[in-house]
Amino acid sequence: MKFIKKHYLWVIVGLVIIGGSYYWYAKSKTAPATVQYKTITVTKGTLISSISSSGNVIVDDSANIDPTITGTVTNLSVAIGDEVKKGQLLFSIENDELSVNTTKAHASYLQSLASLENAKATKSEAKDNLEDANSDEKSIFKRKLEAAEISINVAEENIKSSWENYQNEKANYAKRNVLASISGTVNAINIKNGDDLSRLSSNSNSSAPIIIGDLATLKAQVQVNEVDISNVSIGQKATMTFNGIEELSLTGKVEKMDSLGTLTSGVVTYNVTIGFDSLDKRIKPAMSVSASIITDVAQDVLLVPNSAIKTQNGISYVQFLTNGTPEQIPVEIGLSNNTDTQMVSGVKEGDNVITQTIKSSASSATSESGGNSLRVPGLGGGGFR
Repeated sequence: MKFIKKHYLWVIVGLVIIGGSYYWYAKSKTAPATVQYKTITVTKGTLISSISSSGNVIVDDSANIDPTITGTVTNLSVAIGDEVKKGQLLFSIENDELSVNTTKAHASYLQSLASLENAKATKSEAKDNLEDANSDEKSIFKRKLEAAEISINVAEENIKSSWENYQNEKANYAKRNVLASISGTVNAINIKNGDDLSRLSSNSNSSAPIIIGDLATLKAQVQVNEVDISNVSIGQKATMTFNGIEELSLTGKVEKMDSLGTLTSGVVTYNVTIGFDSLDKRIKPAMSVSASIITDVAQDVLLVPNSAIKTQNGISYVQFLTNGTPEQIPVEIGLSNNTDTQMVSGVKEGDNVITQTIKSSASSATSESGGNSLRVPGLGGGGFR
């Protein structure tokens, strides 16, 4: 009985090996591969080469209103969004020391004037005494005259110094009324009545008390990487879109470029400022903007898709179909962008060039679940016992 079971087992193993061999033979038996080619006709058109970059909307003409004197904020007269004119009162600063310092500076100036008059009088007296003095007194009055002349020089210098100090104190006193330095819109207010400006200025993270910007000078500032910046120049046209405003596209031109780049995570970029040809009232400062800067334009030129251009040993070529067989044709290329390339020579309008080669094969073997599959008795769900 054991011999029969063992014999039966070897029969099953043999059948499994034969079935597997047949299966893999049938699986690997395929029809010859077929090749298809996709082509496109060479046409004439306009090729636009551009550089893509992103950044934010900035206010080109803005001012941080940050007084150089300290004190308590009072009489805050504006709110965010208000239109202001240059010279308009924004807020006032209470600081009693400013008045005291101005008074002291004025008194010092008056005192220097008096000192000058006294020195002049002393000089005049010494001069008269010198003329009337006898030979023994002349040396004494001569020294007094020299001292008086020195006093005059000192007094004149003191007048200049005290006058400048007085003017500075007057200017500081006038700064109690903080005025708008430009005309524009109040974009930010970081103070309120009663705030101590000395505490605000000591905080390194604080912003300027008031920020004014001329919203008529909104620009797009984008970052262009070091690879592309050499292709950007003043006056180039650009198109801009905005993440926050769907379907809005504006045109403009490059107005400014930074000479110094910024290194961030190993990448060097340069700020490029683009002016808008026209403004949309929905555009706000700091909005995200994407720009396409047009670097070159070629009109009425032969165009083929980039997928048709191939390179071998530094030589560019395209492929024609000749009697169903690809033929390499050397070409000279010109301007290109992300999709198309200008053909300078090697092709003509109306030529068909290969853009894609498709290889396919069909299996001659039936699927695993077909009628030719091999089923081994006894190896079903129950197994061999």
